[in-house]
Amino acid sequence: MMSDLSEYKAKSGRFEPVWTIEIQTLPEDTDRILDAVMQVHPLSFGRYQRNASISAIGKETSQPEPNSTTTTHVDGFEAGMTETYPMVELKISVERDLQILEKVMDAILHVHHYEEPVIFLREDWASRAAYNPNSTNPNRWWNNGKGMPEKVG
Repeated sequence: MMSDLSEYKAKSGRFEPVWTIEIQTLPEDTDRILDAVMQVHPLSFGRYQRNASISAIGKETSQPEPNSTTTTHVDGFEAGMTETYPMVELKISVERDLQILEKVMDAILHVHHYEEPVIFLREDWASRAAYNPNSTNPNRWWNNGKGMPEKVG
């Protein structure tokens, strides 16, 4: 596997080193998290801001231990009982800069509903296209006769 794509040369574009942050959260909390991150970082991808990916709704499950927040705040909950809740995976990426990562993580942790959110950090490479908003490529949405897909929210 290639670890450095700085010499990658294709007519279609390039790759930039980024950190991908994957946050497990409640479906209704994604906008709150994104709004908080936007206060400290634009979440740029090419010439677009507030870029994120939100998965379909799945489930998260755990068994809280004694003295966990759940056993402390939920009456009648016994340590070791299984709890399952709806969850989505919210993915964002930022440039590989520790100061930026610290600000973004502080923003996420401040607004997340859990005291110990499940967050994964990966070193990735993100594509950046050889941008041309006037391209005549017949596959581009402005040339393909279909236009943009229907908005979901």
